[in-house]
Amino acid sequence: MKYVIIHGDGMADWPCDELGGKTPLEAANKPNMDLLATRGELGLVATIPPGMPSGSDIGTMTMLGYDPARYHTGRAPIEAASQGIELALDDVVFRMNLVSLESGADGALMMDDFTAGHITNEEAAKIVADLQARLAGNGIEFHAGVSYRHLMVWHGGPNGARLTPPHDITGKPAGPHLPQGEGAERLRAIMDSAAAILREHPVNRARRAAGKPAATSVWFWGQGRRPALPTLKERFGVEGSVISAVDLVNGLGRLAGLGRIRVPGATGFLDTDYAAKARYGIESLARRDFLLLHIEAPDEAGHMGRADLKREAIERIDELIIGPLLRDLPALGDFRLLLMPDHATPCKLKTHSNEPVPFAMLGPASGSRAPARRYTEAEAARTGVSVMHGYRLIESLFGTTQRPRADAGC
Repeated sequence: MKYVIIHGDGMADWPCDELGGKTPLEAANKPNMDLLATRGELGLVATIPPGMPSGSDIGTMTMLGYDPARYHTGRAPIEAASQGIELALDDVVFRMNLVSLESGADGALMMDDFTAGHITNEEAAKIVADLQARLAGNGIEFHAGVSYRHLMVWHGGPNGARLTPPHDITGKPAGPHLPQGEGAERLRAIMDSAAAILREHPVNRARRAAGKPAATSVWFWGQGRRPALPTLKERFGVEGSVISAVDLVNGLGRLAGLGRIRVPGATGFLDTDYAAKARYGIESLARRDFLLLHIEAPDEAGHMGRADLKREAIERIDELIIGPLLRDLPALGDFRLLLMPDHATPCKLKTHSNEPVPFAMLGPASGSRAPARRYTEAEAARTGVSVMHGYRLIESLFGTTQRPRADAGC
């Protein structure tokens, strides 16, 4: 048996005016997703437990079958695992975005772009290397990641700072969301020192000359200490792989015991090579039994407030990933395939929300249904199938519980 999770990051949405009052899933031409909804199980699943933030760290941990209330220690430690950064028990690691802060009409600093214009890996690596050379020491070190996503480790540091994800305050004043609480004074000092370094940094001079946003500051959030998770092999007896261009998902995969597959052309943005992800994923299933295939593009479009780009990303996932998987998986034997997002990223909000999201699961016992159904938020709600504790949905995928049913408490 082969098991596949297609992780369409942030695919779920709210009705969008620019799509005629439809969600991107409703507006998209996606026959393969709709086939999964018609032939398989369709319903809603709660990926964000009550009281927890609606981030991909929480949602993806839920998707992989881990109760976030039990295992989640922060977003940044998961990304540190992806990078192979060894953390002591008393170390605290922070997610560090390169961001563009610009003065508003009243002179207040605004969060203009939490991605610094989707700065390239090469540009970002130069900046983080300079931060390491000039600001590291006294327990602080910096680690370059992908594009705007980086990490800072505070050895023996405090873990009580109150921090705000930068994608939650796009277009809003940054001042009220600067670090507060335990350790905040030092975090602010590092931010001020970094801003001084970045002001005339050669990378930023080149970006401004090219008409691109400059990385004017660093922004800390998502901190925590290292987590400890049982692997999927220990829990379900399967060995698998993860395909993602995002450190967070790769880190969770590593903690779950999955082997990382690096795919040329996978960018973590709208220009990612969807078809290559499908090819490498199918090849991996010839060697291992489980695959988590993550696509970041819908989430990025949601953060941009671009419903048209989210619809396009969904259509590419359908054509270039799900279509080839449905074509080639039968040659490997019986399979179960689960399609779902980790959370919604409504274009109206430009950030995440915490409502249940649609899932479709196709297994060897699935058969034709009539009438045809579409993979959308509304049709998933109409089935009456509601999985309240989403971390247990993977048990249905692996066949260790009964398939989801209406009002399922699993």
